[in-house]
Amino acid sequence: MFLGHFGVALAAKRAAPKTSLGTLVLAAQFADLLWPIFLLLGWERVRIAPGITRVTPLDFVSYPWSHSLAAQVAWGAALGAVYFALRRDGPASVVIAACVPSHWLLDYIVHRPDMPLVPGGPRYGLGLWNSLPLTLAVELAIYGTGLLIYLKERRAADRTGKVALWSLVIFLVAVYLASTFGPPPPNMHVLAYTALGIWLVVPWAGWADGHHMPRGNKTVT
Repeated sequence: MFLGHFGVALAAKRAAPKTSLGTLVLAAQFADLLWPIFLLLGWERVRIAPGITRVTPLDFVSYPWSHSLAAQVAWGAALGAVYFALRRDGPASVVIAACVPSHWLLDYIVHRPDMPLVPGGPRYGLGLWNSLPLTLAVELAIYGTGLLIYLKERRAADRTGKVALWSLVIFLVAVYLASTFGPPPPNMHVLAYTALGIWLVVPWAGWADGHHMPRGNKTVT
């Protein structure tokens, strides 16, 4: 799952309207933000195996610290606690904490049975990646629904807001299609360094959201 996680972040803006979209993206994609770092450190492993599924050539050999459900619950609690310490916003902290393990639930739908409940524990996955049409339908549906929810709550305050948001929306779709239909990465290091680029989306989302306002606000800058 890729676009679906951003759909969750966009939709979460309704539940946490004062929280930056950048923070919500950080939470919803926290597992994938940690993953390339842990790969480069040698803490987790992936194998490039073209044909292992219809959608991705990646065989996730081991990723207990970024992608097990137990780890994501712990990361979510930690991230929510940090947010509460900084903002003193209890409801938003709960939303952020919940967004982190939402990653496991969405990945469970598409992954092969490689999603661990706990480090070293049993692995699960429904294997939607074995069907390219169904995967595209689910990814785009979650992403599109999240975007619609966001746009129902927020509107651009200026031209920068429109450009920043829609360029981000299009960029994410382009990255997803390129990774789905393009050639597999040549090796694990190229994959990891490329995946680090997702960190750029966090400030980009925050920038776009900063140029949006609630729908009920009549002030335009």
